[in-house]
Parts: sequence; C-alpha cells; structure tokens
Amino acid sequence: MEAWRVIAGVLIAAGGILLVLQTMAFTRERKGSTGGTVALAGLIAFVVLLLLCVLSLTVFPGIVVWGLVLILALTSIVLLHTS
Repeated sequence: MEAWRVIAGVLIAAGGILLVLQTMAFTRERKGSTGGTVALAGLIAFVVLLLLCVLSLTVFPGIVVWGLVLILALTSIVLLHTS
C-alpha cells in the first residue's frame, strides 16, 4: 500500500472522529432528543466514517481521497467556528 494512502486515511480518520463527536453534540442539543437518538446518530456517523476510510485505502483514486481530506478539514473548521 502506498504511503500517501495511509497518510490520507489517517487524516480522514482523525477529522472524521471530530465530526462524529460534533454530530453527537448537535443531536444532543436538539429539543426532545434522548440518549438513544444521540447514540444512533453517533453510530451512523461512525459507520459512514469507517466506510470512507476503507474505500479511501482500497478503491478511490488519489484525487478523490485528497478531496475527501479537504472536505473533512473544511467541514470541521466551519462547524468548530459556528458552534
């Protein structure tokens, strides 16, 4: 496996964990949310993150992988500044 794929995979995982936590926090702040809905939102976000990591390490071409890294970074920055 190429080194750039591993580096991109680690960056996607690191940024994705932050987005999973932010998703859970936003779900918790909604009116009428329960612990179950927060856990379900976290589970769904984690499965999507896991799928993106696996696909970026195995299937996606380089430009798509680095595009995902850029999108995750920009999304994290925007969500951190707005919350």
